[in-house]
Amino acid sequence: MLQGKVAIVTGSGRGVGREIAMLMAKYGAKVVINDPGVAGDGTGKDQGPAAQTANDIKAAGGMAVPNFDSVTSFEGATNMVKQALQELGGLHIVVNNAGILRDRMLHKMSPEDWQAVIDVHLTGHFNICRAAINHFREQNYGRIINVTSTSGTIGNYGQANYGAAKLGIVGFTRTLAMENGQKGITVNAISPSAWTRMTQSIPPKDEAGKARVEKLKRMKAEDIAPLAVFLASEQAGYVNGQVFGQRAGELAVYDLNRPVMMIHDHAWTPELVGEKAMHAFRSRMTPLQVTTDVFPYDPMD
Repeated sequence: MLQGKVAIVTGSGRGVGREIAMLMAKYGAKVVINDPGVAGDGTGKDQGPAAQTANDIKAAGGMAVPNFDSVTSFEGATNMVKQALQELGGLHIVVNNAGILRDRMLHKMSPEDWQAVIDVHLTGHFNICRAAINHFREQNYGRIINVTSTSGTIGNYGQANYGAAKLGIVGFTRTLAMENGQKGITVNAISPSAWTRMTQSIPPKDEAGKARVEKLKRMKAEDIAPLAVFLASEQAGYVNGQVFGQRAGELAVYDLNRPVMMIHDHAWTPELVGEKAMHAFRSRMTPLQVTTDVFPYDPMD
């Protein structure tokens, strides 16, 4: 399905990124394994994870090269693109998977915690896409797969920085898809649910949280990879600007925000807004759920 294609997968030394890179290689892609090997909060550096994933792909008969640049740097993103072109002979696929967490309630969040998460997730998506987009446009072909989260689409306690970045990625995905669809480039996003180093770092606060952790433990990182491989293929040329959810054996497409109810009035006053509009809208307002579980049932049942 990906024979002859070259991919960059960021954050692919471990977790979901590693599984995507491994499966893409199995399906024929040559892969740049990007991972600076930072801790879950973005600190430190370790070349081991990227090197290990690249070696595992080569041991299985595929082709891969490690890259240790940070997605927070546009120079680093440019280096990844150059490496793909020079060492693997091209670039056709970008998977923006790199991520960190610095979870804190807003009243305890430092500016540094906010900026670090925005830099990796939202700015990181920009850097890689900006570094690759002109090459994609010149060759009239490209596949961009972004990674969002229900922490962005519905919110989650202690993740104002992460949620803001992840919802921003949805808007970024939609806009990039509109701008480049006529050039043979598709841009889609995946909202994954899996038991990884990042989800393991979120402590359960009550019995409901503990139950959710037990469910997450049964959702494997490798479950996310098949969707990413398909979206990266030539067969997925008709899929553009979409957001998909994936957990265990369950796959979903998200309804993008549109008005669900509308009231017309010739002259609104604050009183009319409360008495007429909000009274009517109340039954259609999305309930505020303190959870990242937007699926209607348990796939493990």
